[in-house]
Amino acid sequence: MRKHNFYAGPSILSEYTIKNTADAVLNFAGTGLSLLEVSHRGKEFIAVNDEARTLIKELLDVPATHEVVFLGGGASLQFCMVPYNLLKKKASYLDTGTWASKAIKEAKFFGEVDLVASSKDKNYTYIPKNYTLAPDTEYFHITTNNTIYGTEIHDIPQVNVPLVADMSSDIFSFPVDVSKYDIIYAGAQKNLAPSGVTIVIVRKDALGTVERPIPTMLNYQTHIDKDSMFNTPPVLPIFAALQTLKWYKEQGGVKVLQKKNQEKAAVLYDEIDRNKLFRGTAATEDRSLMNVCFVMNDEYKELESSFAEFAAAAGMVGIKGHRSVGGFRASLYNAMPLDSVKALVETMKEFEKKN
Repeated sequence: MRKHNFYAGPSILSEYTIKNTADAVLNFAGTGLSLLEVSHRGKEFIAVNDEARTLIKELLDVPATHEVVFLGGGASLQFCMVPYNLLKKKASYLDTGTWASKAIKEAKFFGEVDLVASSKDKNYTYIPKNYTLAPDTEYFHITTNNTIYGTEIHDIPQVNVPLVADMSSDIFSFPVDVSKYDIIYAGAQKNLAPSGVTIVIVRKDALGTVERPIPTMLNYQTHIDKDSMFNTPPVLPIFAALQTLKWYKEQGGVKVLQKKNQEKAAVLYDEIDRNKLFRGTAATEDRSLMNVCFVMNDEYKELESSFAEFAAAAGMVGIKGHRSVGGFRASLYNAMPLDSVKALVETMKEFEKKN
């Protein structure tokens, strides 16, 4: 039976990425060596590293004012690296979920954090709006997509201060005006590669402005100066990332991916809204295109485990909702084919007929 992979992360990758990476594990770039055992200083891998960063710049139209680096530690390390490098006195943060709140916690070690708004009052089911920033804030941090709660910022705030964004779960799914950001960061394990590497896009002139000493490994300038090779990089995830980036380019780029994602999400949300058994959990205007969260309607709550078993028998994998929300979550990242979304919809329809 074909499996339809809806895991939230690590998550689905394109067949192109999986096949090419598997081939390289056996024989990398004609070297006769596995990708798992080659030197990161060899010319073959240096070419991979350089091409991957160049393709990120191309696909996201990164201006010359910014640089792309590959780092370890996931987005969680960026929660402290960002304020370590940027925060002098005060920064503003928008609290839209678990990961945003973790970023806020880390930032408080380095300066004053102005919590401009939060949707915690309704279990993060919406994106706060109509807030104001303190005039002396140095940057505004947002989490563009919230994997756990299924909300997404569809209209990036128009503010007069630099933006910092955690785009871990929706990078490459929509066009980005990188010039407005001091830093964009994203763990790879949702829209790019296996876990183990993090993309960071840094405005170069935003660095070197804090007075505190910064440990070498936590200083963005270190990694910019060394082309992401200051220490041994995660070779396999970077190679896999390059394959995904090539595949994105073949697909037509970010705007084409955005259109496909809108189509996939519409198919599933339409069924959730139509089907008597289910309801969405996120505010309609803030529904994520990447992570679709839904639960059983109250009168059918007792059918939840039965639907989970029914869906699993039909080949649906990874649709259990996060414990913070319950119910179900279908992640529709860039590599998710429309056919899999339609298969989930048909499963929901079949279950409705039986109940």
